[in-house]
Amino acid sequence: MKIHSLLAIVVLVLAASNLPAQQPPRSYVYREIAGQKLGAFVFLPEGRDATTPRAAVVLVHGGAWTLGTAEWTFAAARRFADWGLVAVAIDYRLSKNGCTPIEALDDTRTAFRWLREHAAEFAIDPTRVAGYGVSAGGQLVSVAALGRFADEGPAGPGSRPDVLLLWSPAVFAPAHLLPGGIKASDHSPMDLVGPLAPPTCIINGDMDTATPLVDAKRFRDLLVRAGAVCELHVYPGVGHLLTRDVANQRDKFDPDPKFTEDAYAEIERFLRERGYLAGRTTAGRPIRGGPPG
Repeated sequence: MKIHSLLAIVVLVLAASNLPAQQPPRSYVYREIAGQKLGAFVFLPEGRDATTPRAAVVLVHGGAWTLGTAEWTFAAARRFADWGLVAVAIDYRLSKNGCTPIEALDDTRTAFRWLREHAAEFAIDPTRVAGYGVSAGGQLVSVAALGRFADEGPAGPGSRPDVLLLWSPAVFAPAHLLPGGIKASDHSPMDLVGPLAPPTCIINGDMDTATPLVDAKRFRDLLVRAGAVCELHVYPGVGHLLTRDVANQRDKFDPDPKFTEDAYAEIERFLRERGYLAGRTTAGRPIRGGPPG
């Protein structure tokens, strides 16, 4: 995935998220490290009963670990909040600023821990926190769920997502190189699959050249063999982020609107079947939100 290829996503997401009667998110700093303040942007379900703890989702944007902002996932976050979840879009440290995906992963895990520390404030159930990751963000939430971490003990709020929602995710084989020449090794989701893997839903185009379908299929197969639930939803004739412009998946994205809506409907069903949503149906639901980010 080329760095400049992600710039077009910003325009698409901002345009698509310009919808009427939308409340801005609540802004927080979930972490301050090395002189950087990392933002968490919380979208609360409007007009919903907050006396019963709700499910939540942490949204991690793409951008080849090198660029991007939490705002890229705002449209998706609004959609999740429409469904009744507390949705938290996060920033993380980027390779363009001299960091590596290792720091980005540490930030992602910190965001999950921060949200659970504030479970009472946001009226969430800390045992129902999903991770939504797009492209490089898919790698980050997957490794947060599957990785082996010395600091992940039984006490205190955990940093692992309970469910994975992956959109065109980077779930590469261990030989892959990350920014900065880092070998994937312990940072390859495929290489970390084990018996404790959470339920996973994957969205992928069959002509994706940035995060190829063959990788998503192999990841799915490894999860199923390990005893995990994994659904892979494949959309024909489209590429990265379900773009219709398969000839140019580097600096232009044209997500197929029908496939995008179908993919979100599958994610909504997947969450409802696991107790993350209550009494909702996709029938007749108005289209909200834009590209996944």
